[in-house]
Amino acid sequence: MLSVKLPRLFSIEQMPQVFHEQGILFGYRHPQSSATACVLSLFQMTNETLNIWTHLLPFWFFAWRFVTVLYVTDIQNDSYSWPLLVYMGTSCVYPLASSCAHTFSSMSRNARHICYFLDYGAVNLFGLGSAIAYSAYTFPDALVHTTFHDYYVTLAVLNTIISTGLSCYSRLGLAAGEAGSFAPGEELYQAGRNIFSSRRKSMLWGMALPSQSRLSFCLFLFPGESAQNEATLYHQKHTAITLLASFFYSAHLPERLAPGRFDYIGHSHQLFHVCVILATHVQMEAILLDKTLRQEWLLVNSRPLSFPQIAGAILLCLVFSLGNIIYFSAALYRIPEPELHKKET
Repeated sequence: MLSVKLPRLFSIEQMPQVFHEQGILFGYRHPQSSATACVLSLFQMTNETLNIWTHLLPFWFFAWRFVTVLYVTDIQNDSYSWPLLVYMGTSCVYPLASSCAHTFSSMSRNARHICYFLDYGAVNLFGLGSAIAYSAYTFPDALVHTTFHDYYVTLAVLNTIISTGLSCYSRLGLAAGEAGSFAPGEELYQAGRNIFSSRRKSMLWGMALPSQSRLSFCLFLFPGESAQNEATLYHQKHTAITLLASFFYSAHLPERLAPGRFDYIGHSHQLFHVCVILATHVQMEAILLDKTLRQEWLLVNSRPLSFPQIAGAILLCLVFSLGNIIYFSAALYRIPEPELHKKET
């Protein structure tokens, strides 16, 4: 009878520093796992298993919704729907990239960093997709046709490029700190950790920018009659869930209070993933409602984004973000490899 031997798991004391997670003591995969072992770990309870599945399953759900909308849309002639298609496409990209990053991040030190470089790029691309949809369907009445509205997508492009670059740069600083390549000793490693903390902030800003725009301009600046519709409650829920996700991402709770108790189920990154997916689902419902309920007003009062504007924004971000990822990935290989001090028993 055919049997599959699942990979062995390790404790935090047996792992190199780069793989350590605060408050997570057990359930680590081998730091030089093969691609096959990484895939097999999807069906084994490790401290990464739910991180993978909480984004892999929603990817298929968002992909199904995207294909459904694509099927009923006249892509060539319905320019009003183009921003929605871009948004729904990017909402599929980031869960897939995240699940792949968590799946293959245990192959090596450099593979781990490169996986998360790609993850940051996907998350920030989703931020751009959200901004394009917000510009097309959600902008408050009072701000339509303003300079801010005209340059909103341009600002989102800059945000995406800069945020991806800063995220990758700060993770490179962490890698250098782990290797001790800038200065000797524990002090440098802690410096790398401090640099890495700024990456968290830049990544969260890249994700939260569209939500904060809606919060600031729709809830506090009287959005106008056309924007006061059933979507408003969804936007409020989206903002609240996004803030909750930010809290879990930064606070390392509950595992920080009870190390070892939440290694497999219930640690902060899993909760962060769940909140992010819920926020995207609620945001998608809000955008679909805005697109439908405000269509008549927007077609009369707003200038729709053209195909060159949309395609140019996406292509510009892809080129610069991939350029950043390739540059920082190459830089990783110029950092001396730290000794893998595994203490297997």
